[in-house]
Amino acid sequence: MRHLGETVLAGPLEGFRIGVTSHRRAGDLIEALERRGAQVLHAPALRIAPVESDEILLAEIAAVISAAPDVVMVTTAYGMRRWLEAADAAGRGEELLTVLGRAEIYVRGPKARGAVRAAGLDDAGISADETTAALTGLVIESGISGKVVAVQVHGYTDADALARLRDAGATVLTVTPYRWVSAQDGDRLSQLIDAVANRELDVLTFTSAPAADAVLSAAAESPQGTAFLAALRGGSEGALRRSVGHATNLGSRDTGTPQNGARRVGGSAAVASAAVGPVTAAPLLAAGITPLVPERFRMGALIRLVCEHLEAAGALGVETSTGLLEVRGQSLLVDNVPVPLAPAALQLLKALLDARGAVRSQDELAAVLGLGGHALHMAVSRLRGALPDPGVVETVVKRGYRIRL
Repeated sequence: MRHLGETVLAGPLEGFRIGVTSHRRAGDLIEALERRGAQVLHAPALRIAPVESDEILLAEIAAVISAAPDVVMVTTAYGMRRWLEAADAAGRGEELLTVLGRAEIYVRGPKARGAVRAAGLDDAGISADETTAALTGLVIESGISGKVVAVQVHGYTDADALARLRDAGATVLTVTPYRWVSAQDGDRLSQLIDAVANRELDVLTFTSAPAADAVLSAAAESPQGTAFLAALRGGSEGALRRSVGHATNLGSRDTGTPQNGARRVGGSAAVASAAVGPVTAAPLLAAGITPLVPERFRMGALIRLVCEHLEAAGALGVETSTGLLEVRGQSLLVDNVPVPLAPAALQLLKALLDARGAVRSQDELAAVLGLGGHALHMAVSRLRGALPDPGVVETVVKRGYRIRL
């Protein structure tokens, strides 16, 4: 954050709070988000098992060497590298490279192709859209009836893809260079679930399907499970949101023109979700959650999409007689200066700003915020006390509250 006189100039994610569920490369993602001003809550649901103690992987490597497959499918660069590293550690690296060199290798994307070529190997083809489904189709089209196909799977087994290969007449072997195990990071995951349920996060990010499954499973067993799903489903109407140019808040109730000078940049009490690609998005979609998904399935594209989405849909601003009143994610700014505000009062302000000057009844606000009558009145009082002009929050007798525009 930079200061110019009395004005605070925020980074693109200043004021926003983002949840990170990844284990591998989490540091890169967190650093990129924090560099842009975000506050990050990191709660890895899964971690990758140490390769040196993975007896299953060593057995899979031995099976591949023995079978000398006709076709090899490489789905991830990281998986390819760990496969070779594990074989080297077991003293079978040269044998594996010889076997792979005789096979037709098909890759899921450019990164996997790069890892194959870095090993001194070449590939026979690449999937059209960097998905396992497309890669499987490509391999089947090459003709695999009666052949042995070895598949490097990425963290979990894609049963549909393996079934398609077997139905096409192939004998299928699998190699899992990295498999997911429980992260066991204290109570951080429960804290993340609570933060989503209480709508104290703006975006929850996912970079692997197993992690998405694990988070959803943990939430389902939590007392906050229903609220967790409700928060993530709140902005999920409509089709799957893809590309920076289409990062819109589909959950807004009203997309009309703001009233009386209200500057609407978006706004919803829902927590957006973001997945690095369609494979990662699949468990979320199955749970009724529609995530943001970048056109290019890369970490950098995911970060850019989150920034664009929050800039477009995560801020609400109203010009008042005392200056600009703006909510950016989990922060209140008055004339660009941060003002501390309790979570309940902040959520109340979001709900009132989102109504764009319309009255919201006490019952409606209580339902949206999960607050009883007294707690709602206390939130109203705290909100007014934090504002330079308490009258901006108007009481409409026998009807409720609204923001005076």
